[in-house]
Amino acid sequence: MKNLFKKILPFLFMTIGLNVFAQTNNRDFTAIDAYVKSLGPLDSMSMGTINNVVSNKFTDKIDKARAIYYWIANSITYDVKAARANNTSKNTPTDVLLYRKAVGIGFASLFQDMCSSAGIRCLTVDGFVKNSTEDIGEKSTEINHSWAVVQLGESPDTWYYVDPAFGSGYADAEMKVFTPAYTDAYFFTDKETFNQQHYPDNTAWKLGSGPKSKKDFFELPVIRVAAIEFGLNKYSPNEGNLRVKVNKGITFNYTFSNMEEITKVELGMGERKKYKVKEVQFSSSGSSLSFTYKFEDENAYPVTVFVNGKELLSYYIEVD
Repeated sequence: MKNLFKKILPFLFMTIGLNVFAQTNNRDFTAIDAYVKSLGPLDSMSMGTINNVVSNKFTDKIDKARAIYYWIANSITYDVKAARANNTSKNTPTDVLLYRKAVGIGFASLFQDMCSSAGIRCLTVDGFVKNSTEDIGEKSTEINHSWAVVQLGESPDTWYYVDPAFGSGYADAEMKVFTPAYTDAYFFTDKETFNQQHYPDNTAWKLGSGPKSKKDFFELPVIRVAAIEFGLNKYSPNEGNLRVKVNKGITFNYTFSNMEEITKVELGMGERKKYKVKEVQFSSSGSSLSFTYKFEDENAYPVTVFVNGKELLSYYIEVD
C-alpha cells in the first residue's frame, strides 16, 4: 500500500497542477477586469487600502491574483529612463505606489506584496530578457528584468508565471518611449512559451521546459508579445543570428497553442519603427504556419516576423 501511494502521489500533484492551469485558461475574467477598471488609479491610498478595494471583493485566489494583476498593469507606467540606466532604485512597493512608475523589479515587488496581503503565496524572480536583436548572443551577466511566480497548490506543478511589467505595454528598442498596451498574456502564461522569453538567474525558478542554459537562451530569436499571446511553442529557425545566401529560400515554421485563424504574414526589415514591411505568401494548417522567403540583397539587418499585424519574433539576418 505504501509503494502504491508513492506511485500515485506524483500523479495526483501533476493532475492538480493541470486542473488549476485549465481553470485559468478557461475562466472568463471579464467581470473582474471591468470591476477593477471601474476603480481607476486609486491615487493617494495606502497599499493596504488599495489591496482591500482591489482584491477583497473576491474569495478565489485566482480571481484575487487576476484583480491585482489587472490593476497594477493598468495603473503603473514602465520607467524607460530607469530601465535604460538599469537603475532599480525607487522600486520598492511604497515607491511604486508613490511615483506610479517602475521597472520590472518594481512591478513584480508590488505584485508580490499585494498577493501576500491577499493570502496568496508569491515570489519575485530576477533574470534576463532580450529587448532587441543586439542582445542575441549576449554574454552579459547583468540582470535586466524581474517577474513573479504564484503558487496555488502544494506541489511544484502549481507555481505559475506572472509578469505585470510586460503586461502593461512595451518600450522601444532604445528604451526611450513606453507605449501603454495592456495584455492579459502575461497572467499565468504557458510555461514553455514564457521560458522562450525569460530566463531566471536562479534556474530553480525555471518552471517547465525551456532553454537548458543562459547561453542557449541568448542564442534564441527575440520573442515578442504576439508569441506569448498566440502560445508559440515550436519554431524554426530557432537561432537568433542567421546567415543566408542571396536568392536562396529560407523556410520558417511555427506552431501555436492559442491561435485561431492566420490571415496575414509579413516580414519587417530593419529596426523597429523603421520597418520596411513585405507581405509574404504562407500556408497554414490548424495551429501551424509555414512560409519560405528569398532575400534579394546582400546586407545584414534585423528581421521581424508579423502574424496578423502583430510582432511574433525577431532575427538578425546576414545575407551574402
